[in-house]
Formats: sequence, structure tokens, C-alpha cells
Amino acid sequence: MSAQTKKILTTAAIIAAALFFCYSCVTGAYNSLVSMDEQVNSQWSQVENQYQRRYDLIPNLVSTVKGYASHESEVFQQIAEARSKAGGIVNIDSSITDDPEKLAQFQKVQDTLSGALQRLLSISENYPDLKANQNFLALQDQLEGTENRIAVERKRYNDLARQYNTKIRSIPTSLFAAKWGFSAKAYFTASEKAQSAPKVEF
Repeated sequence: MSAQTKKILTTAAIIAAALFFCYSCVTGAYNSLVSMDEQVNSQWSQVENQYQRRYDLIPNLVSTVKGYASHESEVFQQIAEARSKAGGIVNIDSSITDDPEKLAQFQKVQDTLSGALQRLLSISENYPDLKANQNFLALQDQLEGTENRIAVERKRYNDLARQYNTKIRSIPTSLFAAKWGFSAKAYFTASEKAQSAPKVEF
């Protein structure tokens, strides 16, 4: 084998190794983004599940309160309106996480429902029999637990979205992310009233 042939083969091997390395880096970056995107989407589903759980608790809670405080029509109307608005956007696909305005709208509707629920729960202070009702107390516990789980799942979502957003903005991934169709995820933010679990007093 001549020296020139060896040189050509060596050069070809180096080019092939470089191309394989670049291919591995690119496919690794792409697969990493796919994995992180799926994690964010999966966590979004957990957020939705908790909001749906809260949504499903409301009719039983309202029914129980109505049995003791049927004349509190304004609060019941607020709950009905807020639940109706929330019902239209509780189960929406994860594409909402790509649009900060849509996620902010979703959050605003959910925060309105949280406020209406807090007003509903505060009614119990005026009705000692309601405060002592075992069904009402159980529903309060379930609602409080759900609100806490919503806060936890939202935080987990924000943490995963932050990791994903950091990845697509970091070099070299940032050079390809947009071309591959990966865009930044929106975050949940603290509401004006700082969303918190309804205050439950026994």
C-alpha cells in the first residue's frame, strides 16, 4: 500500500469519525429535547388532573352548603359562573404551554374559580351546623388537599419547563431547536392574590 493511499484512508477515517461525532451530537441533542418536551407535557397532564379533580368536587360541595345556606344565592351564582368558564378549558392539550397568553388565560380562569371557592368556604363561619357536618368537613379536606396538589404539580411543571427552556437556549442546542420545532414553554406565575389553598378553619 502506497503512502498516498494510506494518507487518503487516514483522512477518510478522520472525516468519517468527525461526521459520526457530529451526527451523534446532533441526534443526542434532538433526542434530549424530545425527552424533555415529553416530560413537560406529562407534567402538564398532572396539573390538568388536579384541576379536574377540583372541578369535580364542586357540585358536591355546593350541594352540601346549599342544604344549610340556601339563601346565599350570590355566592352560588359566582361558583356556577366560575365553574362554567373553567369547564371549557380544564381539559386542553399541552399546546397551551407553548403560548404564554393562553396559559395566562387558563390560570386567570382557574384563579377566579379558586376565589369563588374561598368565598363558598367562608360561608361556613356563619352556619355552625354546616361547620359540624361530616360531609362538608370531608369535602373541605378533599378540596384543601387538591389545592395543595395543584400547587405542587404547578411547581413541578415550572421546574421541568425551566430545565427545558434552559436547554433550548443553550449552545449548541439553540442553533437547532427552533428549526426542529422546539419552542419555549410558558410558566405559571403567581396570581395577583397569590394563589393559595382555601383557608379551612375548624
